[in-house]
Amino acid sequence: MSKRTQLADKLIEKIKKKEASVAVLGLGYVGLPLAIEKAKTGFSVFGIDKSEFKVTKLNRGESYIRGIDEKQLKEMVNLGRLTAATDPAKIKEADVIIICVPTPLTPNKDPDLTYIKEAVKQVEKHLRPGHLITLESTTYPGTTEEIVLPNLAKTGLKVGEDYFLAFSPERVDPGNSNFNTKNTTKIVGGVTKQCTRVASTFYRQTIENVVEVSSPAIAEMAKIFENTYRAVNIALVNEFMLLCSKMKIDIWEVLDAAATKPFGIQVFYPGPGIGGHCIPIDPYYLAWKAKEYDFSLRFVDLAGQINNEAIWYVISLLNSILNEKKKSLRGANLLLVGVAYKRDVDDYRESPSLKIISILRENGANVSYHDPFIPEIYLSAKGTYLQSVELTKENLAKADCTLIITDHSNLDYQFIVDNAQVVLDTRNATKNVQKGREKIIRV
Repeated sequence: MSKRTQLADKLIEKIKKKEASVAVLGLGYVGLPLAIEKAKTGFSVFGIDKSEFKVTKLNRGESYIRGIDEKQLKEMVNLGRLTAATDPAKIKEADVIIICVPTPLTPNKDPDLTYIKEAVKQVEKHLRPGHLITLESTTYPGTTEEIVLPNLAKTGLKVGEDYFLAFSPERVDPGNSNFNTKNTTKIVGGVTKQCTRVASTFYRQTIENVVEVSSPAIAEMAKIFENTYRAVNIALVNEFMLLCSKMKIDIWEVLDAAATKPFGIQVFYPGPGIGGHCIPIDPYYLAWKAKEYDFSLRFVDLAGQINNEAIWYVISLLNSILNEKKKSLRGANLLLVGVAYKRDVDDYRESPSLKIISILRENGANVSYHDPFIPEIYLSAKGTYLQSVELTKENLAKADCTLIITDHSNLDYQFIVDNAQVVLDTRNATKNVQKGREKIIRV
């Protein structure tokens, strides 16, 4: 039996017996649910994060992310299966290392791999024979083999023989009550066949369906394709929204009618731009990589332009509403309802609401917001914080316009319409409102 088979089989045996310890680097929206799921199935898991706040909360069995079952979290902590630390040296105690760090964009919309490189540097320091390393952070095709692998190779250890490296993208949809970490199909692509075998065995312990692909690049491209597909189709429906507005056609009724066809169509819905950590970012990772091959991703570029145009369309509608009231943005009192990037989540990363708020404030408007899931937002451009205000009759009445940016399901939209002067609804959240429809302007 070769060395590579011996180490692989030994690690696989530890994994199947739940004797392998797991380190999760990055305890955000991806890392924390993953860590809990692994702990629930019997693995000893420790999370590593720079944030003292996250580490302290987790070690107390308290969640800082909405949607986490805090009872399960506390149980895992009390059983000693889940702990957290800021010290990356604990990596050396693990058998399996999962990298779940952010992959943002630079101001020029180029990939920022700072967090991945920092995480890989720490893994490199503590790499030993028998380690399995998986990268889950969404990134451009080639990252695992062009960035991660060369750094780990500096140790002199051989991939597929001494240690095992794979890419397995996170695919969980925050706020989706039907699909979670356990029942969302997992894609695994290892650098070698042994890497794929070890990594897929690990994920099969906690995930119902695991699909093996032939390389990390296939897995990386699959994830990028999924999010580019959404970005392009959202842009398509946003462009239809702009045209329907000019033609005085109700885009929402159009989409409801189109959705009745039982085949050949998946309906997307318009909105004031796109948000979240994936859809506004991942296509740019691919576009950046494509330039290396002298290839232009025209759909990606155009989708980005159209989805950005949707933001300015909302601003234009707001200006028209204020002009009807013989007012301008300067000095106007505006209330935004919902700042999360999607319904019923507490995440406002890349939310179009942030750009809308910044534009309105730059033009002299007095802006406040209400979001039942987000008590405070940080506006990085100005280095300021805003706190959510209560959704009271008084706050609604004093706003020259109330803008519905995120259609959270726990809000009383009839109450909003009843008490607002005028409502600009960008999500068709008021479709079932019975009274006061004359006060509603929909995109």
